[in-house]
Amino acid sequence: MRDLAERALDAAVAAGAEYVECRVVDRSVQHLVVKNGVVAAIESSDDEGIGVRVIADGAWGFAATSGLDGESIDDAARLAVRIARASARVQTEPVRLSPLEPAIGNYRTPVLKDPFAVSLEDKLDLLLRTDAALARVPEVRVRECSLEFDREHRFFATSDGARIEQTIVESGGGLDATATSDDDVQTRSYPNSFGRHQLCAGWEAIESFDLAGNAERIAAEAAALLTADRCPEGVMTVILDGTQAAMQVHESCGHPTELDRVLGTEAAFAGTSFLTPDLLGNFRYGSEFVTMTADSTRENGLGTFGWDDEGVPARRTVLVDRGIFTGYMTSRETAAALGQESNGTMRADGWSRIPLIRMTNVSLEPGDSSLEEMIAGTERGVLLETNRSWSIDDRRLNFQFGTQNGWEIVDGERRRLVRNALYAGRTPEFWGSCDAVAGPGEWAMWGVVNCGKGQPLQSMHVGHGAAPCRFRNVNVRPAL
Repeated sequence: MRDLAERALDAAVAAGAEYVECRVVDRSVQHLVVKNGVVAAIESSDDEGIGVRVIADGAWGFAATSGLDGESIDDAARLAVRIARASARVQTEPVRLSPLEPAIGNYRTPVLKDPFAVSLEDKLDLLLRTDAALARVPEVRVRECSLEFDREHRFFATSDGARIEQTIVESGGGLDATATSDDDVQTRSYPNSFGRHQLCAGWEAIESFDLAGNAERIAAEAAALLTADRCPEGVMTVILDGTQAAMQVHESCGHPTELDRVLGTEAAFAGTSFLTPDLLGNFRYGSEFVTMTADSTRENGLGTFGWDDEGVPARRTVLVDRGIFTGYMTSRETAAALGQESNGTMRADGWSRIPLIRMTNVSLEPGDSSLEEMIAGTERGVLLETNRSWSIDDRRLNFQFGTQNGWEIVDGERRRLVRNALYAGRTPEFWGSCDAVAGPGEWAMWGVVNCGKGQPLQSMHVGHGAAPCRFRNVNVRPAL
Protein backbone atom coordinates (compact mmCIF):
# COMPACT_ATOMS: atom_id res chain seq x y z
CA MET A 1 0.00 0.00 0.00
CA ARG A 2 2.81 2.42 0.85
CA ASP A 3 4.48 1.89 -2.54
CA LEU A 4 1.20 2.54 -4.37
CA ALA A 5 0.62 5.72 -2.39
CA GLU A 6 4.15 7.01 -2.97
CA ARG A 7 3.76 6.47 -6.72
CA ALA A 8 0.48 8.44 -6.75
CA LEU A 9 2.06 11.30 -4.80
CA ASP A 10 5.03 11.50 -7.15
CA ALA A 11 2.85 11.45 -10.27
CA ALA A 12 0.51 14.18 -9.02
CA VAL A 13 3.34 16.46 -7.91
CA ALA A 14 5.08 15.95 -11.25
CA ALA A 15 1.84 16.95 -13.00
CA GLY A 16 1.79 20.25 -11.11
CA ALA A 17 -0.26 19.65 -7.95
CA GLU A 18 0.39 22.03 -5.07
CA TYR A 19 -0.92 19.54 -2.50
CA VAL A 20 -1.73 15.83 -2.79
CA GLU A 21 -3.38 13.26 -0.57
CA CYS A 22 -4.13 9.68 -1.48
CA ARG A 23 -5.93 6.76 0.13
CA VAL A 24 -5.31 3.13 -0.71
CA VAL A 25 -8.24 1.09 0.60
CA ASP A 26 -8.78 -2.67 0.81
CA ARG A 27 -12.23 -3.59 2.15
CA SER A 28 -13.77 -6.99 2.90
CA VAL A 29 -17.45 -7.52 3.75
CA GLN A 30 -19.29 -10.66 4.80
CA HIS A 31 -23.11 -10.68 4.97
CA LEU A 32 -25.40 -13.54 6.05
CA VAL A 33 -29.21 -13.67 6.15
CA VAL A 34 -31.67 -16.29 7.36
CA LYS A 35 -35.32 -15.69 6.46
CA ASN A 36 -38.21 -17.90 7.59
CA GLY A 37 -35.89 -20.78 8.39
CA VAL A 38 -34.02 -20.68 5.09
CA VAL A 39 -30.51 -19.41 4.43
CA ALA A 40 -31.34 -16.50 2.13
CA ALA A 41 -27.86 -15.06 1.58
CA ILE A 42 -24.20 -15.76 2.17
CA GLU A 43 -22.25 -12.98 0.52
CA SER A 44 -18.57 -12.14 0.63
CA SER A 45 -16.97 -9.25 -1.24
CA ASP A 46 -13.56 -7.64 -1.52
CA ASP A 47 -12.87 -4.22 -2.97
CA GLU A 48 -9.53 -2.49 -3.44
CA GLY A 49 -8.45 0.75 -5.08
CA ILE A 50 -6.81 4.13 -4.69
CA GLY A 51 -8.25 7.64 -4.60
CA VAL A 52 -6.12 10.73 -5.29
CA ARG A 53 -7.23 14.22 -4.21
CA VAL A 54 -5.16 17.26 -5.17
CA ILE A 55 -5.10 21.03 -5.11
CA ALA A 56 -3.87 22.63 -8.33
CA ASP A 57 -4.29 26.28 -9.33
CA GLY A 58 -6.11 26.75 -6.01
CA ALA A 59 -8.90 24.21 -6.70
CA TRP A 60 -9.71 20.61 -5.76
CA GLY A 61 -9.49 17.68 -8.14
CA PHE A 62 -10.16 14.00 -7.48
CA ALA A 63 -9.75 10.78 -9.42
CA ALA A 64 -9.69 7.11 -8.46
CA THR A 65 -8.86 3.73 -9.92
CA SER A 66 -9.16 0.07 -9.07
CA GLY A 67 -6.20 -0.62 -11.31
CA LEU A 68 -3.23 -0.87 -8.99
CA ASP A 69 -0.55 -1.09 -11.66
CA GLY A 70 1.82 1.81 -12.13
CA GLU A 71 0.28 3.13 -15.34
CA SER A 72 -3.26 3.23 -13.90
CA ILE A 73 -2.08 5.04 -10.79
CA ASP A 74 -0.14 7.60 -12.85
CA ASP A 75 -3.20 8.17 -15.04
CA ALA A 76 -5.47 8.73 -12.03
CA ALA A 77 -3.04 11.18 -10.44
CA ARG A 78 -2.70 13.21 -13.65
CA LEU A 79 -6.48 13.18 -14.15
CA ALA A 80 -7.00 14.58 -10.66
CA VAL A 81 -4.70 17.48 -11.53
CA ARG A 82 -6.51 18.15 -14.81
CA ILE A 83 -9.86 18.18 -13.01
CA ALA A 84 -8.49 20.64 -10.44
CA ARG A 85 -7.28 23.00 -13.16
CA ALA A 86 -10.63 22.83 -14.91
CA SER A 87 -12.38 23.57 -11.62
CA ALA A 88 -10.12 26.56 -11.03
CA ARG A 89 -11.59 28.29 -14.11
CA VAL A 90 -14.96 28.69 -12.39
CA GLN A 91 -13.85 28.87 -8.74
CA THR A 92 -14.30 32.29 -7.11
CA GLU A 93 -11.76 31.80 -4.29
CA PRO A 94 -8.75 29.50 -3.91
CA VAL A 95 -8.95 26.62 -1.44
CA ARG A 96 -7.66 27.47 2.03
CA LEU A 97 -6.90 24.71 4.55
CA SER A 98 -6.57 25.02 8.30
CA PRO A 99 -3.06 24.17 9.56
CA LEU A 100 -2.22 20.55 10.33
CA GLU A 101 0.94 18.84 11.50
CA PRO A 102 1.47 15.81 9.22
CA ALA A 103 0.95 12.60 11.18
CA ILE A 104 2.79 9.29 11.02
CA GLY A 105 1.13 6.38 12.80
CA ASN A 106 -0.95 3.22 12.92
CA TYR A 107 -4.40 2.46 14.34
CA ARG A 108 -6.35 -0.80 14.69
CA THR A 109 -9.84 -1.36 16.07
CA PRO A 110 -9.49 -3.22 19.39
CA VAL A 111 -10.86 -6.72 18.72
CA LEU A 112 -11.08 -9.60 21.18
CA LYS A 113 -12.16 -12.20 18.61
CA ASP A 114 -11.67 -11.74 14.86
CA PRO A 115 -15.14 -12.11 13.30
CA PHE A 116 -13.64 -13.30 10.01
CA ALA A 117 -12.01 -16.20 11.88
CA VAL A 118 -15.40 -17.47 13.12
CA SER A 119 -16.65 -20.25 10.84
CA LEU A 120 -19.64 -19.87 8.56
CA GLU A 121 -21.14 -22.90 10.31
CA ASP A 122 -21.08 -21.13 13.68
CA LYS A 123 -22.55 -17.95 12.21
CA LEU A 124 -25.38 -19.80 10.46
CA ASP A 125 -26.05 -21.86 13.58
CA LEU A 126 -26.62 -18.64 15.52
CA LEU A 127 -28.98 -17.27 12.87
CA LEU A 128 -30.93 -20.52 12.59
CA ARG A 129 -31.32 -20.76 16.38
CA THR A 130 -32.53 -17.16 16.40
CA ASP A 131 -35.01 -17.92 13.64
CA ALA A 132 -36.30 -20.97 15.51
CA ALA A 133 -36.95 -18.85 18.60
CA LEU A 134 -38.88 -16.31 16.52
CA ALA A 135 -40.96 -19.13 15.05
CA ARG A 136 -42.33 -20.07 18.47
CA VAL A 137 -44.78 -17.17 18.14
CA PRO A 138 -47.32 -18.23 15.49
CA GLU A 139 -48.53 -14.69 14.68
CA VAL A 140 -45.05 -13.85 13.34
CA ARG A 141 -45.29 -14.58 9.62
CA VAL A 142 -42.02 -13.06 8.43
CA ARG A 143 -38.81 -13.74 10.31
CA GLU A 144 -35.47 -12.30 9.25
CA CYS A 145 -32.12 -12.22 11.03
CA SER A 146 -28.73 -11.23 9.72
CA LEU A 147 -25.04 -10.74 10.46
CA GLU A 148 -22.54 -8.44 8.77
CA PHE A 149 -18.80 -8.04 9.22
CA ASP A 150 -16.63 -5.31 7.68
CA ARG A 151 -12.85 -4.94 7.64
CA GLU A 152 -11.23 -1.94 5.98
CA HIS A 153 -7.46 -1.64 5.71
CA ARG A 154 -6.32 1.76 4.44
CA PHE A 155 -3.11 3.68 3.92
CA PHE A 156 -3.20 7.48 3.76
CA ALA A 157 -0.34 9.65 2.54
CA THR A 158 0.12 13.33 1.69
CA SER A 159 2.66 15.37 -0.18
CA ASP A 160 3.56 17.20 3.02
CA GLY A 161 4.61 14.03 4.87
CA ALA A 162 1.63 12.27 6.47
CA ARG A 163 1.84 8.46 6.44
CA ILE A 164 -1.02 6.73 8.27
CA GLU A 165 -2.12 3.08 8.28
CA GLN A 166 -5.45 2.01 9.80
CA THR A 167 -7.49 -1.19 10.08
CA ILE A 168 -11.14 -0.73 11.07
CA VAL A 169 -13.23 -3.79 11.99
CA GLU A 170 -17.03 -3.77 12.44
CA SER A 171 -19.43 -6.50 13.58
CA GLY A 172 -23.19 -6.23 13.32
CA GLY A 173 -26.35 -8.28 13.64
CA GLY A 174 -30.05 -8.03 14.20
CA LEU A 175 -33.51 -9.50 13.74
CA ASP A 176 -36.94 -8.39 12.54
CA ALA A 177 -40.17 -10.10 13.55
CA THR A 178 -43.24 -9.19 11.47
CA ALA A 179 -46.61 -10.27 12.84
CA THR A 180 -49.83 -10.12 10.84
CA SER A 181 -53.57 -10.35 11.42
CA ASP A 182 -56.55 -9.89 9.09
CA ASP A 183 -56.34 -6.12 9.41
CA ASP A 184 -52.86 -5.16 10.65
CA VAL A 185 -49.10 -5.69 10.27
CA GLN A 186 -46.63 -4.96 13.07
CA THR A 187 -42.84 -5.32 13.18
CA ARG A 188 -40.47 -5.41 16.12
CA SER A 189 -36.72 -5.25 15.70
CA TYR A 190 -33.74 -6.06 17.92
CA PRO A 191 -31.27 -4.67 18.93
CA ASN A 192 -32.13 -1.77 16.61
CA SER A 193 -34.32 -1.08 13.61
CA PHE A 194 -33.50 -1.12 9.89
CA GLY A 195 -31.61 -4.38 9.70
CA ARG A 196 -29.05 -4.53 12.43
CA HIS A 197 -27.04 -2.94 15.20
CA GLN A 198 -23.33 -2.60 14.46
CA LEU A 199 -20.21 -1.67 16.42
CA CYS A 200 -16.48 -1.26 15.87
CA ALA A 201 -15.61 -4.51 17.60
CA GLY A 202 -15.12 -8.23 16.96
CA TRP A 203 -17.32 -11.30 17.40
CA GLU A 204 -17.66 -10.36 21.07
CA ALA A 205 -20.17 -7.69 20.02
CA ILE A 206 -22.42 -10.33 18.44
CA GLU A 207 -22.23 -12.43 21.59
CA SER A 208 -23.26 -9.42 23.68
CA PHE A 209 -26.43 -8.92 21.56
CA ASP A 210 -27.70 -12.42 22.49
CA LEU A 211 -29.90 -12.59 19.40
CA ALA A 212 -31.24 -16.07 20.08
CA GLY A 213 -31.96 -15.27 23.72
CA ASN A 214 -34.03 -12.19 22.88
CA ALA A 215 -35.80 -13.47 19.77
CA GLU A 216 -38.92 -14.98 21.34
CA ARG A 217 -39.50 -11.90 23.51
CA ILE A 218 -39.30 -9.60 20.49
CA ALA A 219 -41.60 -11.87 18.49
CA ALA A 220 -44.15 -11.83 21.32
CA GLU A 221 -44.04 -8.01 21.36
CA ALA A 222 -44.76 -7.92 17.62
CA ALA A 223 -47.76 -10.22 18.13
CA ALA A 224 -49.04 -8.19 21.09
CA LEU A 225 -49.00 -5.01 19.00
CA LEU A 226 -51.62 -6.51 16.68
CA THR A 227 -54.28 -6.18 19.39
CA ALA A 228 -52.84 -3.24 21.33
CA ASP A 229 -54.82 -0.02 21.63
CA ARG A 230 -53.93 2.88 19.36
CA CYS A 231 -51.56 5.44 20.78
CA PRO A 232 -53.35 8.22 22.71
CA GLU A 233 -53.47 11.67 21.12
CA GLY A 234 -52.63 15.07 22.61
CA VAL A 235 -49.89 17.14 24.21
CA MET A 236 -48.14 15.00 26.79
CA THR A 237 -44.81 13.84 28.22
CA VAL A 238 -42.66 11.65 25.99
CA ILE A 239 -39.90 9.33 27.17
CA LEU A 240 -37.61 7.97 24.44
CA ASP A 241 -35.65 4.76 24.87
CA GLY A 242 -31.96 4.80 23.95
CA THR A 243 -32.42 3.57 20.39
CA GLN A 244 -34.99 6.25 19.53
CA ALA A 245 -32.99 8.94 21.32
CA ALA A 246 -30.03 7.98 19.12
CA MET A 247 -32.13 8.49 15.97
CA GLN A 248 -33.37 11.84 17.29
CA VAL A 249 -29.76 12.95 17.89
CA HIS A 250 -28.77 11.78 14.40
CA GLU A 251 -31.43 13.77 12.58
CA SER A 252 -31.79 16.91 14.71
CA CYS A 253 -28.21 17.45 15.97
CA GLY A 254 -25.84 15.37 13.83
CA HIS A 255 -26.84 16.63 10.39
CA PRO A 256 -27.37 20.31 11.29
CA THR A 257 -23.89 20.57 12.88
CA GLU A 258 -22.12 19.43 9.68
CA LEU A 259 -20.41 22.67 8.67
CA ASP A 260 -20.48 22.00 4.92
CA ARG A 261 -24.29 22.02 5.11
CA VAL A 262 -24.22 25.26 7.06
CA LEU A 263 -21.95 26.93 4.49
CA GLY A 264 -24.05 25.66 1.57
CA THR A 265 -21.44 23.46 -0.09
CA GLU A 266 -23.49 20.30 0.51
CA ALA A 267 -27.27 20.08 0.60
CA ALA A 268 -28.20 16.69 -0.86
CA PHE A 269 -30.52 14.37 1.09
CA ALA A 270 -30.31 16.05 4.49
CA GLY A 271 -30.62 19.63 3.25
CA THR A 272 -28.98 22.64 4.88
CA SER A 273 -29.06 23.74 8.54
CA PHE A 274 -30.70 26.24 10.85
CA LEU A 275 -27.51 26.37 12.99
CA THR A 276 -25.85 29.30 11.21
CA PRO A 277 -22.47 30.71 12.38
CA ASP A 278 -24.05 33.78 14.03
CA LEU A 279 -25.68 31.39 16.54
CA LEU A 280 -22.40 29.77 17.60
CA GLY A 281 -21.81 30.19 21.32
CA ASN A 282 -25.02 32.04 22.14
CA PHE A 283 -28.00 30.06 20.80
CA ARG A 284 -30.06 27.95 23.21
CA TYR A 285 -30.42 24.66 21.39
CA GLY A 286 -31.86 22.76 24.36
CA SER A 287 -32.27 22.65 28.11
CA GLU A 288 -29.49 22.50 30.67
CA PHE A 289 -29.84 18.69 30.66
CA VAL A 290 -28.70 18.51 27.02
CA THR A 291 -25.00 18.12 26.24
CA MET A 292 -23.99 16.60 22.91
CA THR A 293 -20.56 15.68 21.61
CA ALA A 294 -18.89 14.41 18.45
CA ASP A 295 -16.19 12.03 19.68
CA SER A 296 -14.18 9.77 17.37
CA THR A 297 -12.23 8.27 20.31
CA ARG A 298 -15.25 6.59 21.94
CA GLU A 299 -15.04 2.85 22.51
CA ASN A 300 -16.90 0.66 19.97
CA GLY A 301 -18.49 3.55 18.04
CA LEU A 302 -18.87 3.26 14.27
CA GLY A 303 -17.30 6.73 14.07
CA THR A 304 -14.17 5.68 15.99
CA PHE A 305 -10.75 5.77 14.30
CA GLY A 306 -7.23 7.08 14.73
CA TRP A 307 -7.29 9.78 12.03
CA ASP A 308 -9.94 11.01 9.62
CA ASP A 309 -9.54 10.93 5.82
CA GLU A 310 -7.62 14.22 5.84
CA GLY A 311 -5.13 12.92 8.40
CA VAL A 312 -6.61 14.88 11.32
CA PRO A 313 -6.30 13.02 14.65
CA ALA A 314 -9.42 11.66 16.36
CA ARG A 315 -10.80 13.94 19.06
CA ARG A 316 -13.81 15.01 21.12
CA THR A 317 -15.80 18.15 20.22
CA VAL A 318 -18.64 19.58 22.28
CA LEU A 319 -21.52 20.48 19.96
CA VAL A 320 -24.04 21.50 22.62
CA ASP A 321 -22.91 22.40 26.13
CA ARG A 322 -25.71 22.27 28.73
CA GLY A 323 -28.14 23.49 26.10
CA ILE A 324 -25.95 26.11 24.36
CA PHE A 325 -24.86 25.48 20.75
CA THR A 326 -21.03 25.49 20.83
CA GLY A 327 -19.55 23.61 17.89
CA TYR A 328 -19.63 22.09 14.43
CA MET A 329 -18.17 19.04 12.76
CA THR A 330 -15.58 20.41 10.35
CA SER A 331 -13.06 19.73 7.59
CA ARG A 332 -9.77 21.55 7.07
CA GLU A 333 -11.41 23.74 4.43
CA THR A 334 -14.62 24.60 6.30
CA ALA A 335 -12.77 25.13 9.58
CA ALA A 336 -10.50 27.66 7.85
CA ALA A 337 -13.60 29.64 6.82
CA LEU A 338 -14.37 30.16 10.53
CA GLY A 339 -10.74 30.69 11.57
CA GLN A 340 -10.64 27.33 13.34
CA GLU A 341 -8.72 24.06 13.06
CA SER A 342 -10.43 20.93 11.74
CA ASN A 343 -11.82 18.61 14.39
CA GLY A 344 -11.39 15.56 12.16
CA THR A 345 -14.77 14.50 10.74
CA MET A 346 -13.91 14.00 7.06
CA ARG A 347 -14.66 10.46 5.88
CA ALA A 348 -15.14 8.77 2.51
CA ASP A 349 -17.18 5.71 1.60
CA GLY A 350 -14.34 3.71 0.09
CA TRP A 351 -11.50 4.58 -2.25
CA SER A 352 -13.65 5.87 -5.13
CA ARG A 353 -15.33 8.78 -3.30
CA ILE A 354 -14.12 12.14 -2.00
CA PRO A 355 -14.21 12.62 1.78
CA LEU A 356 -17.15 14.59 3.17
CA ILE A 357 -17.94 15.89 6.63
CA ARG A 358 -19.64 12.94 8.29
CA MET A 359 -20.85 12.25 11.79
CA THR A 360 -18.37 10.37 13.95
CA ASN A 361 -19.98 9.35 17.27
CA VAL A 362 -22.52 12.10 17.94
CA SER A 363 -23.89 11.45 21.40
CA LEU A 364 -26.28 12.76 24.00
CA GLU A 365 -24.15 12.68 27.12
CA PRO A 366 -25.58 10.78 30.12
CA GLY A 367 -27.40 12.58 32.92
CA ASP A 368 -28.17 11.49 36.47
CA SER A 369 -31.73 10.15 36.19
CA SER A 370 -33.03 6.67 35.33
CA LEU A 371 -35.83 5.27 33.20
CA GLU A 372 -37.78 4.18 36.26
CA GLU A 373 -37.44 7.61 37.86
CA MET A 374 -38.66 9.27 34.66
CA ILE A 375 -41.70 7.00 34.51
CA ALA A 376 -42.46 7.56 38.19
CA GLY A 377 -42.33 11.34 37.63
CA THR A 378 -44.73 11.31 34.66
CA GLU A 379 -48.42 11.98 35.22
CA ARG A 380 -49.55 11.42 31.61
CA GLY A 381 -47.34 10.34 28.76
CA VAL A 382 -45.87 7.60 26.60
CA LEU A 383 -42.63 5.63 26.55
CA LEU A 384 -41.57 5.15 22.93
CA GLU A 385 -39.15 2.47 21.74
CA THR A 386 -37.28 1.70 18.49
CA ASN A 387 -37.59 3.85 15.40
CA ARG A 388 -40.18 3.01 12.76
CA SER A 389 -40.20 6.13 10.57
CA TRP A 390 -38.71 9.61 10.38
CA SER A 391 -39.31 12.87 8.56
CA ILE A 392 -37.50 16.19 8.99
CA ASP A 393 -37.34 19.35 6.88
CA ASP A 394 -34.31 20.56 4.93
CA ARG A 395 -33.17 22.91 7.69
CA ARG A 396 -33.50 20.18 10.38
CA LEU A 397 -36.11 22.16 12.32
CA ASN A 398 -39.55 20.54 12.02
CA PHE A 399 -39.71 16.78 12.47
CA GLN A 400 -41.98 13.80 12.97
CA PHE A 401 -40.93 10.34 14.15
CA GLY A 402 -42.80 7.08 14.51
CA THR A 403 -41.80 4.21 16.78
CA GLN A 404 -42.44 0.48 16.74
CA ASN A 405 -43.45 0.19 20.37
CA GLY A 406 -45.20 2.43 22.87
CA TRP A 407 -46.31 2.24 26.50
CA GLU A 408 -48.90 4.56 27.99
CA ILE A 409 -47.88 6.07 31.34
CA VAL A 410 -50.53 7.20 33.81
CA ASP A 411 -49.82 8.56 37.32
CA GLY A 412 -46.24 7.33 37.34
CA GLU A 413 -46.97 3.80 36.13
CA ARG A 414 -46.50 2.00 32.83
CA ARG A 415 -50.08 0.93 32.09
CA ARG A 416 -50.69 -0.53 28.64
CA LEU A 417 -48.99 -1.31 25.34
CA VAL A 418 -49.97 1.08 22.52
CA ARG A 419 -49.27 0.94 18.79
CA ASN A 420 -48.50 3.20 15.84
CA ALA A 421 -47.21 6.14 17.91
CA LEU A 422 -46.06 9.36 16.24
CA TYR A 423 -44.53 12.40 17.91
CA ALA A 424 -43.66 15.75 16.31
CA GLY A 425 -41.89 18.95 17.23
CA ARG A 426 -39.46 21.71 16.39
CA THR A 427 -35.84 21.00 17.23
CA PRO A 428 -34.95 23.82 19.71
CA GLU A 429 -38.31 23.67 21.49
CA PHE A 430 -38.17 19.87 21.68
CA TRP A 431 -34.68 19.68 23.15
CA GLY A 432 -35.56 22.67 25.32
CA SER A 433 -38.31 20.59 26.90
CA CYS A 434 -35.89 17.83 27.95
CA ASP A 435 -35.91 17.60 31.75
CA ALA A 436 -34.15 14.28 32.40
CA VAL A 437 -31.51 12.00 30.87
CA ALA A 438 -30.63 8.60 32.32
CA GLY A 439 -27.18 8.00 33.75
CA PRO A 440 -24.11 6.06 32.56
CA GLY A 441 -25.59 2.71 33.60
CA GLU A 442 -28.32 3.01 30.94
CA TRP A 443 -26.24 4.83 28.33
CA ALA A 444 -25.12 2.79 25.29
CA MET A 445 -23.44 3.26 21.93
CA TRP A 446 -25.71 2.59 18.95
CA GLY A 447 -24.75 2.08 15.32
CA VAL A 448 -26.47 3.57 12.27
CA VAL A 449 -25.40 1.85 9.04
CA ASN A 450 -27.46 3.73 6.46
CA CYS A 451 -26.56 7.44 6.74
CA GLY A 452 -26.70 8.84 3.21
CA LYS A 453 -24.99 11.97 1.96
CA GLY A 454 -23.48 13.32 -1.25
CA GLN A 455 -23.99 12.83 -4.96
CA PRO A 456 -22.94 10.22 -5.99
CA LEU A 457 -24.45 8.76 -2.82
CA GLN A 458 -22.13 7.78 0.00
CA SER A 459 -23.52 5.52 2.72
CA MET A 460 -21.65 5.95 6.00
CA HIS A 461 -21.64 4.02 9.28
CA VAL A 462 -21.95 6.39 12.26
CA GLY A 463 -22.25 6.01 16.01
CA HIS A 464 -24.61 7.58 18.53
CA GLY A 465 -24.42 7.23 22.29
CA ALA A 466 -27.69 7.77 24.11
CA ALA A 467 -29.75 6.83 27.15
CA PRO A 468 -33.49 7.09 27.87
CA CYS A 469 -34.56 10.75 28.11
CA ARG A 470 -37.75 12.66 28.91
CA PHE A 471 -39.49 15.59 27.18
CA ARG A 472 -42.47 17.60 28.41
CA ASN A 473 -45.40 18.96 26.36
CA VAL A 474 -44.86 17.06 23.11
CA ASN A 475 -47.46 16.56 20.39
CA VAL A 476 -48.32 12.86 20.15
CA ARG A 477 -50.84 11.07 17.94
CA PRO A 478 -51.46 7.67 16.36
CA ALA A 479 -50.47 7.05 12.76
CA LEU A 480 -53.36 6.89 10.30
